[in-house]
Amino acid sequence: MITASELLYRTAMAADVPAVVALVESAYRGESGQRGWTTESHLLDGQRTDPQSVSELIGRDGSKILLAERDGVLLACCHIERQGGAGYFGMFAVNPELQMGGIGRALLAEAERVAHASWQVPTMRMTVIVQRAELIAWYERRGYQLTGETLPFPYGDERCGLPRRDDLHFVCMSKPLGEVYA
Repeated sequence: MITASELLYRTAMAADVPAVVALVESAYRGESGQRGWTTESHLLDGQRTDPQSVSELIGRDGSKILLAERDGVLLACCHIERQGGAGYFGMFAVNPELQMGGIGRALLAEAERVAHASWQVPTMRMTVIVQRAELIAWYERRGYQLTGETLPFPYGDERCGLPRRDDLHFVCMSKPLGEVYA
């Protein structure tokens, strides 16, 4: 088991793109994703991300992909971005063989800290596919609340996957950061 104190956090660079894409795909799609609990393979086929999309996130102003490593090995990643007056959290992936060991919890806390410190945002927001009840509950245990807002799933955009059902949409969640990091 890897402890949070063993993790090194850093911001991704262009050279990290292949490793980030491989990690995200392994956590969300195909057989490897089914070893962890974050898989979306029962909801979506196809890709979860691609090198072009990850490169764009790395190069965009107000956007960072955070990496959690141990001994130079990528274990987890996430994307954070300043969107208006809030931070946005997404593309969260932990090596499926290491899930449920606290790495994700530690990276989420680091993402919140970095977003608050970098952009002075008082709130972190995210979207989660509504059918992912166990993931929504996990975020709720970390202080996130459903906002009541929903967003449509981007049907027809293969960059977001190939839906296996026609009732997908996102729920929005948020967490105040000010009192935690002030």
